[in-house]
Amino acid sequence: MRKPYVILIGSASGIGKSTIAAELAKTLNIKHLIESDFIRAVVRGIIGKEYAPALHSSSYDAYKHLRNKDRYESYEELVSAGFDEHASSVIPALEKVIQRAITDYDDIIIEGVHLVPGLIDIEQFKEYANIYFFVLSSDEESHKERFVKRAVQIHRGGKQLDFFKENRIIHDHLLHQAITHEVNIINTESIEKSIDKILAIINQSCTTIKLINSVDDLADVIDIIINQNNGSLEKVVYNIKGFKEPLTRNINVSDSFSAEKFINSINEDENKKEYLNELYKLSEYRQTTICASSQEKLDKIMTQLTEKGYVLNE
Repeated sequence: MRKPYVILIGSASGIGKSTIAAELAKTLNIKHLIESDFIRAVVRGIIGKEYAPALHSSSYDAYKHLRNKDRYESYEELVSAGFDEHASSVIPALEKVIQRAITDYDDIIIEGVHLVPGLIDIEQFKEYANIYFFVLSSDEESHKERFVKRAVQIHRGGKQLDFFKENRIIHDHLLHQAITHEVNIINTESIEKSIDKILAIINQSCTTIKLINSVDDLADVIDIIINQNNGSLEKVVYNIKGFKEPLTRNINVSDSFSAEKFINSINEDENKKEYLNELYKLSEYRQTTICASSQEKLDKIMTQLTEKGYVLNE
């Protein structure tokens, strides 16, 4: 019997995790989709406010109940510590839910703000389940736009909007924890792109090809892989003439914003562009690892790159 899927999707409020989790559950035909807020409500019914005041607050203002607030060097540290205290009370129950799903061989998706990398122990489940942990991110402007829309929808607009700054601190804290604990970060440009990036990791639809494009063609190569097909560039290996060991660069670029920033940095810096040109001249081709959400999309990327003459014809 195959290992069940356990997919965790965390983010600050207003990033879009509920929508993305629901769409992912539909795509993968997973019937068990749980919000951590429901688990929190159960835990609140068991643990009284006098024993866990941070738990009975919202994630964004739990810091108000911390003791010895003066020990934190910044407001960001204070808010993050309060958030961690709030989440820590929910995590043991979340881990019990995961254990039950594994025992019953059920696939499950859990989404919520309480899924904090480093606090929830996923290592204990890896032998028994296919664990995938994602933290969603967003630029501040898009986050605020979604945050306002969500606040209006749930009819708590005033209170929610008053704490956007704190929610943004939580967003940055979750990203820091994700980087520290090597958890996948998904930039939420759109629902479709986010789902494709998640599926690319779950399905592991990747291949390594030999590219022979020029530096000037690089923008087109990236456009085909990332913008047109929601794929990602994972790694580039330069086999440089005269060197025994190849030069390896881990890129991990999967969103259009990062790709555009990279292309602009080359075009705006003559020294960087010249360095890359020289590197291209020294290597006959570049072994490039690309990933997509399915083999079908991966094949489409390969076809487009080949038709443009960017792939070495062996």
